[in-house]
Amino acid sequence: MEVRDLVRGTVGWDETEAVAREIADRTGRDAVRVTFLDADNWLSTPCVVDDEWFVKIISQQNSIVHALFTTGRNLGAVTSGREGFFDHCGSPVEMAERELDAAERMREIGVNAPEPIEAFEVDGLGVLVFEFLDDFRTLDDVSPDEVRTLAPDLFESLRRLHDDGLAHGDLRGENVLVFHGEIYFIDATSVDEEGIADARAYDLASALATLEPVIGTRTVISVAREFYSPSELLDARAFLDFVNVRPDHDFDAERLKGEIEKIAA
Repeated sequence: MEVRDLVRGTVGWDETEAVAREIADRTGRDAVRVTFLDADNWLSTPCVVDDEWFVKIISQQNSIVHALFTTGRNLGAVTSGREGFFDHCGSPVEMAERELDAAERMREIGVNAPEPIEAFEVDGLGVLVFEFLDDFRTLDDVSPDEVRTLAPDLFESLRRLHDDGLAHGDLRGENVLVFHGEIYFIDATSVDEEGIADARAYDLASALATLEPVIGTRTVISVAREFYSPSELLDARAFLDFVNVRPDHDFDAERLKGEIEKIAA
């Protein structure tokens, strides 16, 4: 086994079979078919069951990695001059329950997310079940022209999330699905409610960072300006350097900061 797989907490066959048996029992089926997804996911083992459900299996090792990520992100927030606002879940099942709750809240306010089915524990593993969106694409996989068309929908969904006092906490291309021409948010992370204002600014910075390399600096700021005020963009500006050090973002932070300063002047 590679060190990378060990750190991520790959789930063994015996554990997978136990999860599959539990899902079969819960759905009244004699057996289910599990197909693993080729995804670079450090916080769960993702799979599809019977082409109907998207399932995340979360191990204790995944929970430990989540704690490390949370500490690192909070240190990054501190370097931006803010208090850390990322919140760690204490166990695999708590991770599953938190994400289930986040998806339910998003759907309640009209933000698209795959339908959450349930979260439960199997032999110390957290198991999270969603509807499976067949033939979805991530935002990273669509053409620049389509991204340009979808950008207002992304900011509108983010605005709706923020207006309801919520935050995503891990907004990036692979956590935004495109399904039947609509934006869906997935993989919302845990955010401390006391730091929600900073978390929303971080979300906005992450959205700008995700779209800027594809549709250009001026365009992304222009679209964001339809939904966010200059003062909110200035708050997001404070997090751009923090977002820029993440390996899953590659954008021109200085151009973005300069464009925001022009609007705020």
